[in-house]
Amino acid sequence: MTRIKLCGLSRPRDIETANDLMPDYIGFVFAPKSRRYVTPDRAAELKALLNPRIKAVGVFVDEEPDMVAAIDAIDIIQLHGKEDETYIARLRRLTSKPIIKAFKAPNFEGVNDSSADMILLDSGAGTGKTFDWNIIKDIKRPYFLAGGLDPANVAEAIRRLRPHGVDVSGGIETDGFKDKEKAARFVAAVRKEDNYD
Repeated sequence: MTRIKLCGLSRPRDIETANDLMPDYIGFVFAPKSRRYVTPDRAAELKALLNPRIKAVGVFVDEEPDMVAAIDAIDIIQLHGKEDETYIARLRRLTSKPIIKAFKAPNFEGVNDSSADMILLDSGAGTGKTFDWNIIKDIKRPYFLAGGLDPANVAEAIRRLRPHGVDVSGGIETDGFKDKEKAARFVAAVRKEDNYD
């Protein structure tokens, strides 16, 4: 089954939506430049409302490892900047939480050799656009697919690529906020496609 991650949640109503739809993961963005940024305290408040069966992922961009490791409101760490193998090794000395490393198209160099527990392939940092999926063909390990996914194209992505998981943020928003109806359509599209297996 394709794992589902709804990213960039920032309000109690977003958590209510997640609890209704039961994705595998939700994401809190800790990058201050992002319009979806939440503080660690805000994330803790939101995590307290989250169904414990849903894992919370913290998204970071070139943050100090000590700060990343200190956030208790997350179950998984996602690195979305220029973090290298030295950074990952340093982070592992501070925390046992699983690590997702994001790679941005078209440069997926080092993906197959990354020591991260999971990888994510993206078109960029919240661009809302897909990338040329043909460049994925040489990737040998399971991955999350991100970048421009929405309720209209996620079924095709799963059919063509069979990713380990799909990650959506802007594709389930209206006017910059999470839209419950769009999120429901996205989750339904993924689950319907999985049932065709």
